[in-house]
Amino acid sequence: MMQPLPNLAESRLAEAITRVGRDRFEAALWDLFLALVRPDNLIILAYRDAGPPTVLYRRTGDPQVFAELDQTYVAGAFRLDPYYDLHLQRAPGGVYRLREIAPDAFHRSRYFIEYYDQTTLVDEITFVVWPAPGVSLNLCLGRDATSGRAFTPAELETCQRLSPVILALATLQWPGLAESAGPAEDTAVVLADAARRRHGIALSRRQAEVALLILRGHSTVSIALRLGLSPQTVKVFRKQLYARCAISSQAELFALMLPLLKDGA
Repeated sequence: MMQPLPNLAESRLAEAITRVGRDRFEAALWDLFLALVRPDNLIILAYRDAGPPTVLYRRTGDPQVFAELDQTYVAGAFRLDPYYDLHLQRAPGGVYRLREIAPDAFHRSRYFIEYYDQTTLVDEITFVVWPAPGVSLNLCLGRDATSGRAFTPAELETCQRLSPVILALATLQWPGLAESAGPAEDTAVVLADAARRRHGIALSRRQAEVALLILRGHSTVSIALRLGLSPQTVKVFRKQLYARCAISSQAELFALMLPLLKDGA
């Protein structure tokens, strides 16, 4: 009988396959990712059309990475995340890199400065899976201050090649996730309703949409393209929004709106 040649990645893939539907599947999946692309951390989230995401698994060597995950992200800030936007837009299953899907002004947004940057994450590659109607799984591989380096083109290619296998394994592992109840959330409406209840601020739908896109990290030009408006019209809505909220900066907008997004969770 021919003896199998030693191959760490293939051995760990085999272990993950044998663990589907049993205990320690997530740990076996983590070991597989370590053998292939050496991430610093892993988080597995389930997004639904209504309600906050469910954290199914987290793994990191640095507690700072997930320090505000429950109190800030799951509590409401997830609504500003580019990956949640992929869920709402019904992005096809596959591999997505944060830097390729983030809005054009993401790194200047208050969401990035006040939350994301505090995680010390420097790069993310995420497998998006749709195991049930209205439910998307995000298996997020991160690089943080532990290594301080981004994923290489070769590592991204490895994830892309592995994608069909990871999507199949995740679909088999989490077949019982409850389907989403109700239609997809209209986050602008959630924001406007919370502003009215909490502060008596009456925002039009367009003003709430502009506020949400500003918070997500879209520039004026990007907002105009997203909403089918001219940049000048977006500037008018932004001016009206700031006047109605009695604020003068994006930092103040974030400080005002983040609790409202939590209130609507």
